[in-house]
Amino acid sequence: MNRRDSLKAIGLTAVSSAVLLEACKQPENTNDKPIPEETKAEAGREQWEIDRDKELKAETYFSKHEMATITVLADIIIPKDDVSGSASDAKVPEFIEFIVKDIPEHKVPMRGGLKWLDVYCFNKFSRSFVDASPDQQISIIDEIAYPKKAKPEVRAGVTFFSRMRSLTASGFYTTEIGIKDIGYAGNAPNQWTGVPADVLKQYGMENVKV
Repeated sequence: MNRRDSLKAIGLTAVSSAVLLEACKQPENTNDKPIPEETKAEAGREQWEIDRDKELKAETYFSKHEMATITVLADIIIPKDDVSGSASDAKVPEFIEFIVKDIPEHKVPMRGGLKWLDVYCFNKFSRSFVDASPDQQISIIDEIAYPKKAKPEVRAGVTFFSRMRSLTASGFYTTEIGIKDIGYAGNAPNQWTGVPADVLKQYGMENVKV
């Protein structure tokens, strides 16, 4: 198993259920405004959800340097290969930016972890992580990617990278690229449009109005 497969495998088993559970929480809907026609086409979505997503996407949390570091890390975890595109090809960094704003509990651990990574890399190679060579970057990742093998002095990095890996896997495997990589899409939601006309006709109810 190569590094890409091992990092992905750990990521899949470590995907945080809290991320999925929190993302599914729905606050009380107090919006009584009519739903626009363009919204009705989105099955299972309410207007407050769409409005909230737009607000979150309009906000910025990570700096350009932090986003660049997240992109490098995501592509180390899931690089492009013969099967699929990379994490950045699937816009995983943008997903992570959104999730961190959507679930604020990620903000401090992620920003703190990125800072730790830069400090650790600077102490070893006199440069930030994103400015380090690919070999230098991988050498640091190898220190923090495998919790059972990691040294106590990099425990903070292990905790951060585990979170980063979980978010990367969550983002990648909910995109078209990631689904194709797995080869199984699972169940997909549909939109109820009423009882089919032939069934209504069969029971003599084609002219019944509800």
